[in-house]
Amino acid sequence: MSDKTMEEPHWKQDFPIERTAATKISRRDFARFLCLVSGGLAAGSGYVALKANFFPEETITGEHFICKASSVPEGGTRSFTLEGSTIPYILIRLENGNWRAYEQKCTHLSCAVYYKPGSGQIVCPCHEGFFDAMTGDVIAGPPPRPLPALDVILKGDDVYVKASTRPVPEHKNTL
Repeated sequence: MSDKTMEEPHWKQDFPIERTAATKISRRDFARFLCLVSGGLAAGSGYVALKANFFPEETITGEHFICKASSVPEGGTRSFTLEGSTIPYILIRLENGNWRAYEQKCTHLSCAVYYKPGSGQIVCPCHEGFFDAMTGDVIAGPPPRPLPALDVILKGDDVYVKASTRPVPEHKNTL
């Protein structure tokens, strides 16, 4: 009986792969990996650029019925999307009797925002961004610009929204 079988476990004889050979990455493999990742990033950036330039965002035209005013209590909200659109909006009935409608995506990283009743603020829970519920302006946090707004129109007990006629405030550089 030889001493070699006593020193090495039996499975190493069945799978004679040396550890350094199994974990070694050649320059060629590394360059191939870098090219693949760079190509993926370039393709993703190209897709975003194409989508932004050739497929502009949806424009809202006309008035859209949302709900009955009596179905939303003061301090309450209602989420909605407009027909033919995938953009989520939030309708807010403020405690002072005013109605507001905003896009429900934070202008920072598109997290869903919600109205905090009684505070007069719209909150983005992802990065603690705060917006003024009356104007949609940024109060605190990382959002770079106000929430896009819709005009709310009351016709009796019916609530409608349409594209905002308010001027869009200029972008303030926060850096």
